[in-house]
Amino acid sequence: MPENRGTLKIFLGYAPGVGKAKVMVDEAIRRKSRGQDVVIAIITQEDRLFSQEFSADITELEMIPPAKYNYAGEERLEMDISAIIARKPDVVLVDNLSHVNPSGSARERRWEDVEEILRNGIDVLSTMNVMHLESLNDTIFEITGKRIQNTVPDRLFHEADEVEMVDLSPKALMNRVRRGDVVAKGDIDGALKGLYREVTLNALRELAMREIAGRVDEDLTAFRKSSNIIRPWQTSDRMVICISPTRSSLRMIRRGWRLAQKTHSEVKAIYVPEEMNEVSTRILADDKKLCERLGIPVVRLDGEEPSEAIISYVQKNNVTQIIIGHTDRTRVQEFLRGSLLLELAKQLKTVDIMVIATETND
Repeated sequence: MPENRGTLKIFLGYAPGVGKAKVMVDEAIRRKSRGQDVVIAIITQEDRLFSQEFSADITELEMIPPAKYNYAGEERLEMDISAIIARKPDVVLVDNLSHVNPSGSARERRWEDVEEILRNGIDVLSTMNVMHLESLNDTIFEITGKRIQNTVPDRLFHEADEVEMVDLSPKALMNRVRRGDVVAKGDIDGALKGLYREVTLNALRELAMREIAGRVDEDLTAFRKSSNIIRPWQTSDRMVICISPTRSSLRMIRRGWRLAQKTHSEVKAIYVPEEMNEVSTRILADDKKLCERLGIPVVRLDGEEPSEAIISYVQKNNVTQIIIGHTDRTRVQEFLRGSLLLELAKQLKTVDIMVIATETND
């Protein structure tokens, strides 16, 4: 990264209402007391920080006037990136990293705005919930029954200079919901039966704690490298994810990426462009976009038979693990063309092969 790039600190929560913005503002006030020039770029207007209980805290900090956008007939307040860069403070506060900007904005997502601020040498304090991590999208759907659309790339999360978890017991968070501190009065019953069920909150909290534990492991690995300490493993695994243009591989890509992170494996996605048409081209484009967001290189393999092309690549590149999805071939197709899984297992006896479900019930 460039030497003049700003630093990013993320305050991570497991659900809305744990107090991420409050902890972020508290740190900002401490930094201001130490002589740093700290300003607020954007904080959600519905946040409890604007209530009478906390308003004194937030008024201690200068706020850059937000830009106004007309969206679906309503006025929306968004960060004024040009004003922030022109003001050039030491530190800027940006709430809700996963926010989607309105049509007409220079960038689609708020996290992209944050990257622009960082490139201009300004430090950023920001907030997000674990459910918005791109690679956890399928897991969050399985836990909550809802598909999260406004995601943050894991790359940004892992490149952050510091991540602090803002924790609160599920029971305490549920009490906040019952008091009307998190959702509107009329939405309390629905919230307690949905996202704010204790079992759901416990699962989300565990995910957040795992992410923080993973960050600690990454920091330890970086320290070993910088200090020339021999790692406890002598070689890293090399993993390939076999994506298919004939059907979406989004779930498999996310699962493969997370497995690679846990095992410190080098990971790439490979595909053979067989029978390409308008549908398969669109599917492949979506898969490539996700790989790009997760930082996974995509390699095209040429060959008439997918199994031969994959086997050749695996053998030439010392691949140790293969991730593939359940087959969508019919029994007649497998009889005529053979089973990809069986052919890989037969020819690659020293390579681990993992078969992952490619679909969810959504």
